Amino acid sequence: MSEDNEIDRQLAALDLGSNSFHLIVVQESNGRVQVVDKYKEMVRLADGLQEDGVLHPKVEKRALHCLERLGERLRGLHPDNVRVVGTNALRQAKNSEEFIDRATELLGHEVEIISGREEARLIYLGVSHNLEDSHDRRLVVDIGGGSTELIVGRDFQPQEMESLHMGCVSMSAAWFPKGTIDEDNFSAAVDAARQELEPVSRQFHHNQWDSAIGASGTIVTIQQITNTLQSDEGVITREGLENLSDEIIGCGHVDKIDLPHLSSERRPVFAGGVAILKAIFEELGVETMHTSGGALREGLIQDLLGRVHRHDIRDTTVGNLKKRYHIDKRHSDRVRDLVIALHAQSAAAWQLTDADHAMTLRWAAELHEIGMDIAHSQYHKHGGYLLLNMDMPGFSNLDQKRLALLVRAHRRKVPLDLFEGSNREQWLRLAVLLRLAVVLRRSRLNQHLPHINVVAEDDSLTVQLPKSWLDKHPLTRLDLQQEADYLQVIPLELIVEEC
Repeated sequence: MSEDNEIDRQLAALDLGSNSFHLIVVQESNGRVQVVDKYKEMVRLADGLQEDGVLHPKVEKRALHCLERLGERLRGLHPDNVRVVGTNALRQAKNSEEFIDRATELLGHEVEIISGREEARLIYLGVSHNLEDSHDRRLVVDIGGGSTELIVGRDFQPQEMESLHMGCVSMSAAWFPKGTIDEDNFSAAVDAARQELEPVSRQFHHNQWDSAIGASGTIVTIQQITNTLQSDEGVITREGLENLSDEIIGCGHVDKIDLPHLSSERRPVFAGGVAILKAIFEELGVETMHTSGGALREGLIQDLLGRVHRHDIRDTTVGNLKKRYHIDKRHSDRVRDLVIALHAQSAAAWQLTDADHAMTLRWAAELHEIGMDIAHSQYHKHGGYLLLNMDMPGFSNLDQKRLALLVRAHRRKVPLDLFEGSNREQWLRLAVLLRLAVVLRRSRLNQHLPHINVVAEDDSLTVQLPKSWLDKHPLTRLDLQQEADYLQVIPLELIVEEC
């Protein structure tokens, strides 16, 4: 039995959605995963997005009160076993950084903002692990509060992913702002959703997949209601969706919608969700749709399981980028091995002991020349831009920002203005270690380096190298002198001791 299987551990995933906050806690024991706790609360963050893009204080307060309660459940869990992610509403909010800082404090765990496509990948992961094994190509649809994710995949691998800027909260606010529902504004909402779908219709059309699966509370509720009204036996049919649409229009106002399985909390945004699903059926040619209990939070648990068992999708992403951008693997591996050794010697003194520090430094070393595929001149800037803006499965927005920052800062002048936040000094120090490894491996030759000893202090880094080796490598000595000049801006003194 493996060591991992002998460990009992609790893992938790918290999805800070635009409509609801969802928490799931599981117990992993002897390779078996069992749900031990679930919690959902309608917060409707998307409702609180004002015209200026700032979260309304009342909605922000409501959300933080919810997180304060959840913090009691999460605070005792190890940070490596918890993931908290924000989606569309927090991607859009201009004051999201302030909210995230407060949320992190209340939960005792870091809050990540993930991109729409990363959200789609995780949703597919959660859905695919919740279904029976099948080699069919599946269309997976998730209607959230502020966005709708579409994924086509087979087994556990997503192949096409999109995140569209429409959700049940935003659609309801746009087309039913005062709660009134009639045939005209409902049809207009469906047409607006079809317009959003039109650019991606071809890649998600019915001839691209074998079966359609719906996730999220909106779609599951629609399935429960239509099954009760006309006994569709566990699926949503086009006819059932048409009848439900007519039923909603006939009510005339959201407050008058009285349907089985529809909670009072979901009622205000339900019409927007039905309009989106109706548009999906029409635009993509869906006739029937099954539903899944798995979604984003279950996908987060599967992703966490991969990380704790050393099957991190981020490693796969980095490996794919190295191939795609023709990175010199032997050279990047040499830089990686050296920076790992430098980090091991300086981590304690410089307080670089978080797991994220070592992982991000390793990935940055492997990808530090990614910009070479664009141009040699200013390649560190090209690399930083690529890593900041591309889709990177497994990486949160903050993961990408930090990785891009290290690559951007690994040579020439230190872009001091790009380093910000309370942990600014730690990431500057990580950049210094990467810069030093690149300098010492600048020759690109597969030659043996002497033992390099580094001593890290608050405002200095001492590098001890044999004088005989430096005498044989005068360019390296010159490079180290130049690096010392660059680091003065931090300010950090780079001291080279010849021994």
